[in-house]
Amino acid sequence: MSDEQRGFTVWFTGLSGAGKSTIAEMLFHELKARDLKTEILDGDVVRQNLSKGLGFSKEDRDTNILRIGFVANLLTRNGVAAICCPISPYKETRDQCREMIGNFVEVYVHATLEELAEHRDPKGLYKKAMAGEIKNFTGVDDPYEVPEHPELIVDTMVESPEESLAKVLKRLAELGHIDDAEARIQGDRVHSGLTDLRLTETGHVAKEV
Repeated sequence: MSDEQRGFTVWFTGLSGAGKSTIAEMLFHELKARDLKTEILDGDVVRQNLSKGLGFSKEDRDTNILRIGFVANLLTRNGVAAICCPISPYKETRDQCREMIGNFVEVYVHATLEELAEHRDPKGLYKKAMAGEIKNFTGVDDPYEVPEHPELIVDTMVESPEESLAKVLKRLAELGHIDDAEARIQGDRVHSGLTDLRLTETGHVAKEV
């Protein structure tokens, strides 16, 4: 890489529970290990801060996503690698962010509704939504529009987080954003504090079972 870091945005999109934050957290540490300036913009964390008070109507969801895109653009044009991992269910809004940012790498994190409801629903939110107890739940009674031409698709139903990360690193290397795709971090990762992933008592990312 040149001395002057060129900013870019990696935009993870997919249903809640698909694994966006997990892969984003892993990528954060990989980019840090390459001495790249990097930040994570997690959908839930941004909601608690930048987008407090917004609901889950289409208009409010779009506003939240465009705010994330605006911040990602500021970071990107100032030489930072911005990692975004909101659900971002609507194609038009994702495309607006792509147009705004320019150096935009869309990664679709795939997992089916059935898989998520059966095996990745610790709070029972999908089951409640499917029973009609929660309204406007993405993937159940609110649409999720699958990306048509993402730079990369990772399938967390058949790939381990490490395998998905390897695909992301390979694609970023192919696009010229990093010099090589070799994983630099092994073992437990210290929590970045920038996602809503669970934390262990030692400050590491908790492994999901």
